[in-house]
Amino acid sequence: MACVYKRILLKLSGEVLAGEKGTGIDFDKVYDVCKRVKEITDLGVQVAIVVGGGNFWRGRSSGNMDRTRADHMGMLATTINSLALADTLEQLGVTARVQTAVEMRQVAEPYIRNKAIRHLEKDRVVIFGCGTGNPFFSTDTAAALRGAEIGVDVIFKATNVDGVYDCDPNKNPDAVKFDKLSHHDVLQKELHVMDATAASLCMENGIKILVFNLDDPDNIVKAVKGETIGTLVE
Repeated sequence: MACVYKRILLKLSGEVLAGEKGTGIDFDKVYDVCKRVKEITDLGVQVAIVVGGGNFWRGRSSGNMDRTRADHMGMLATTINSLALADTLEQLGVTARVQTAVEMRQVAEPYIRNKAIRHLEKDRVVIFGCGTGNPFFSTDTAAALRGAEIGVDVIFKATNVDGVYDCDPNKNPDAVKFDKLSHHDVLQKELHVMDATAASLCMENGIKILVFNLDDPDNIVKAVKGETIGTLVE
């Protein structure tokens, strides 16, 4: 089956990389994800990645700490995850580049839009660390922003649920899953596919969002091929 997307942005939560450990990095899980990223790059898909840092640090759980400083710590956590992904991809034979919104030149490239696009055109995976580089903005917003800047066809939001529901399926067994939604539905019904800032940015720039479960990493490949999984927001 041919791929239906040419350039995608994969949004990963930090918790996904922790696997069953719950914290830190489970390199078996990272390998499983990166192996599928290699599969889709081998199919000719250009891949960018934004990863969260919740497996190391969650700023909103930092008690009385200054929010700006807490968010800066979160940015550093995303960089740790970005480097882990890059290293694993390179072990699999995939050329990867980490670009960070906060400059740390000894560790990664600074984010430069044109350079990121050039990497993608050369079939390199680009991993964006440090979110947007600003406090008070989530990595979901970073995914929407970078997706708009580099012109992706779709954002794959890989989560621990198999799509978008009308309420929390972990709390309500009668929760109803949506197969398709509009951006307007997401915002109006407050469905929390992404935070409101990220969802609005996707709507304004016509970026599709596909939400699916990463418990089965093969879903990344299925999504690229246009198989019916998760919930599509367009």
